[in-house]
Amino acid sequence: MQRVLSVVGARPQFVKLAPVAAEAARRGVEHVIVHTGQHYDPMLSDVFFADLGIPDPDVHLEVGSGGHGEQTGAMLARMDGVITDYDPDWVLVYGDTNSTLAGALSAVKLHRRVAHLEAGLRSYNRRMPEEHNRVMTDHAADLLLAPTEVAMAHLATEGLAERSVLVGDVMTDVLLKVRSELADPAAVTARLGLVPGEYSVATIHRAENTDDPRRLAAVVAALQRVDHPVVLLAHPRLRARAAQHGLDLHGGSLTTRDPLAYPDLVAAVDAARGVVTDSGGLQKEAFLLRTPCTTVRTETEWTETVELGWNVLVEPGPELAAAASRDQPPATDAAPYGTGDAAARTLDALAGVSG
Repeated sequence: MQRVLSVVGARPQFVKLAPVAAEAARRGVEHVIVHTGQHYDPMLSDVFFADLGIPDPDVHLEVGSGGHGEQTGAMLARMDGVITDYDPDWVLVYGDTNSTLAGALSAVKLHRRVAHLEAGLRSYNRRMPEEHNRVMTDHAADLLLAPTEVAMAHLATEGLAERSVLVGDVMTDVLLKVRSELADPAAVTARLGLVPGEYSVATIHRAENTDDPRRLAAVVAALQRVDHPVVLLAHPRLRARAAQHGLDLHGGSLTTRDPLAYPDLVAAVDAARGVVTDSGGLQKEAFLLRTPCTTVRTETEWTETVELGWNVLVEPGPELAAAASRDQPPATDAAPYGTGDAAARTLDALAGVSG
């Protein structure tokens, strides 16, 4: 029996893990889950496992927060023994976090095969820690599981075509499943005090937007000026930065709530008239739910969302408020991220080059 060891540690990775774990169980593949503890807030880890039906982790490294070097180093120190003990056929890493890089480096140095799910994404912004993580992981990995044709082209440009397989996007799998299983989507908007179709959901978390007081102030002021209600789902770090900078995360069009469990987030975005974010995953989720997105960044890995008219890249300030207030874009039936079978294609790819 094939043994696959998945390394995860942050909210987007838990979402990506869910369909892979379900498909592995369906096929009888032995699947070991290692939670690095990179995100230790229960709303960002334990609750996601329960909400998405993911088995409890087999190993929890309990690394916690810290600087990039400190956090990655702590993961590396603890991963070696785990990989040696479980002796997997594949170490599967997800996305572009410190957990991704640590899992890949540990496996490579122990001569275990590494597969990178969501390979080939590029922002070409080398100030982003995520860009370093994804590029180094791709060049270290034995198998590159790409979500889109654009990602495949990036890998080919970097000389990695022979190791690359187009599988689609596993986040599409889980989002479509979660949306189909929502028991009462209207209950979420009612709980938030919002009217379907008349509000936007906002998330802001990247360091370039939160750590610069002037930039964060411009983001908050723009959200307050949007022409309809905006609910900001604020993680503790954002609240701490706002307090540190003397910023009020309420006022005008803006109200603030705690982060939502993933099914509730899907329901809230599905019923929204718009999304404002600097998250990579939420840009794509908004597109899949056909909710217009305004992204507070100068670039995106998900270029298809922009090319199809459903995502706009903006800087903080009046441009942000205007973009978030824009009308619905032209309808599209394009499916650049697959149709919900990426997890099956991922397990096929691992089985196809096993042994």
